[in-house]
Amino acid sequence: MSIVSVGTKGETALLMGNDAIARGALEAGVRVVAGYPGTPSSEIIQTLANVASEHGLYVEWSANEKVGLEVAAAGSFAQLRSMAVMKQVGVNVASDFLLHLAECGTRAGLVLVSCEDPGGLSSTNEGDSRHYAKMMEFPLVEPANFQEAKDMAAWSFELSEKIRNVVMFRSVTRMSHASGNVVLGELSSNLVDSGTSEARFRFHGDMMDQMAGPAITFPGMVDAMHRRQLDKLATAREIFETSPFNTYTGPDQPELLIITSSAADLYTREALDMLGLEDRAGLLKLGTTWPLPPRLLTKHLKASERIFIIEEGMPFLEDNVKALWAETGTGTKQFFGRKQGGPLPPTNELNPDRIAHALSTILGLPDPVSDKRYQKRAGEIAQTHAPFRAMTFCPGCPHRASYWLINSALKQDNRHGFVCGDIGCYTMGAISCGFNTLKTSHAMGSGTGLASGFGKLNRFGFDQPVMAISGDSTFFHAVMPALVNAIHNQADMILVVVDNSGTAMTGFQPHPGTFTDAGGGALPALDIGRICEAMGVSVTIADPFDMASTEKTLLKLLDDDGGVRVLILRQACALSPGKKGKRMFDMAVDEAICLAEECGCNRLCTRVFGCPGLIWDPEAKKTRIDEVICVGCGVCASICPTGAIKKQEVPR
Repeated sequence: MSIVSVGTKGETALLMGNDAIARGALEAGVRVVAGYPGTPSSEIIQTLANVASEHGLYVEWSANEKVGLEVAAAGSFAQLRSMAVMKQVGVNVASDFLLHLAECGTRAGLVLVSCEDPGGLSSTNEGDSRHYAKMMEFPLVEPANFQEAKDMAAWSFELSEKIRNVVMFRSVTRMSHASGNVVLGELSSNLVDSGTSEARFRFHGDMMDQMAGPAITFPGMVDAMHRRQLDKLATAREIFETSPFNTYTGPDQPELLIITSSAADLYTREALDMLGLEDRAGLLKLGTTWPLPPRLLTKHLKASERIFIIEEGMPFLEDNVKALWAETGTGTKQFFGRKQGGPLPPTNELNPDRIAHALSTILGLPDPVSDKRYQKRAGEIAQTHAPFRAMTFCPGCPHRASYWLINSALKQDNRHGFVCGDIGCYTMGAISCGFNTLKTSHAMGSGTGLASGFGKLNRFGFDQPVMAISGDSTFFHAVMPALVNAIHNQADMILVVVDNSGTAMTGFQPHPGTFTDAGGGALPALDIGRICEAMGVSVTIADPFDMASTEKTLLKLLDDDGGVRVLILRQACALSPGKKGKRMFDMAVDEAICLAEECGCNRLCTRVFGCPGLIWDPEAKKTRIDEVICVGCGVCASICPTGAIKKQEVPR
């Protein structure tokens, strides 16, 4: 069992940020945890799911983030401390309910954990969800190190109960996925301020009685509820004035006041040490970033004429600090930050080098990053890293076969058809490993929604075949409403569901189409094909590894005119727990047949198809099988035009 769930008070543990957050929730006595997988947030729920039975938790992977927040809210309404977990784009999905929840309020502590991805390391955007806290008027807190990740997670439940509202806890990739020493607190069995673990939803009080009445937002109550919400925010602001998570180090009258939050504080401390600026610069680290504590900030802003605001993401803190000074201060200040043209780049994640460069610019110092000795040492370190590898599908990935077939079918159809993409491993269908097949890719479910729109443009002379592609988890998350729309409006489109039996991109978390819950227990699986048939559309199921048959199926579906057609390409991910390490075929290349560069295909297998299990031997001028990573799917034998790649079925 992990130290996250059994470590004793006072013990020091090396914890990943997400594990520290999970530990903090356990110390606070969390009982309901729900959300949707998304890097960099996924480990929080999985860690808690693994110890759910020992700690009396209910943990679920929800169908999407909105539902996850609703499940967590139900726990809060029933007097159980609850937590909803998601990445930054998931907050957008949850935002519809979040707006109502913030106005209605909560009962037991409810914490919304948003793990964000500056730089888009594992995302298609670097969205910043902090703005929701200001727009929807609830508190926002941000840990600056791994100890705070644990302590602040636990404290957030207390804060939520003091103000009876949701609290957003924001992490970033370098906080969630890096590790540091954490002194553990006591694991708590105390659930809520009533001291009982019994779940009960009270609803017989007055409609404005937050603890005993129904949990409702209603038109006639809007003004009163909004005023109550603003009072809660004012209470949080007063608590933030003396929060131990806001700290200052440096001289009383600094030449430059630096205001930081989140992981940017760690980078800033390293940059200050690199430049030796501890005696010239003051560092105000804020853990409570909305609402801002005005007296604390004004006190420090008065002490310096130049202010440098360093934060991960958009200039959220920068804008709010400037606005606060305009309201509470007198005199002109010079502000620096992430605004366009400022010393920090307006996009991408920060690091100590970028901050050191910005500090050097502001204070007129030599830039250590441009120092030749520094550059030489950085170059030496860079050479120790792994060589560059292009982004690609794994060996034996069924998506590679699916895109090969879709791309081939669209070319044979010759009507300039295209595919509307979606979010998942298969988003790589937009680049060379997916043969540049995807022509749109936006939010989860948007591929089907866009295809639904394209499929109604025939009245304007539109005659291109349109496909949408979706994973099995995404189907349940966001595709179903778009598919309903397409069917109801009789759009001319094909939905291809690439069903690889799990939420593969984020670690094979279960979804409503699988047979297990978050902890591995048995649950009934919903059948995607039967759901689509119940909606009134024809469904075809095919295996992308059966290349010849599936290609014919695709061409037939393209030939059919009018209405929605659904094709499920079903083949488990090569890395899935049920398939990993199991080979279907032993693969080999017959060198007597392989013509390689002399073949008309000009090395189709390694140059175009590009499975990492196929390697080009430049000395022998032959294709080889990398037996270490080849998973034996057999697809390459189907695409080789000369039949040089052979497959032999592995005995069962």
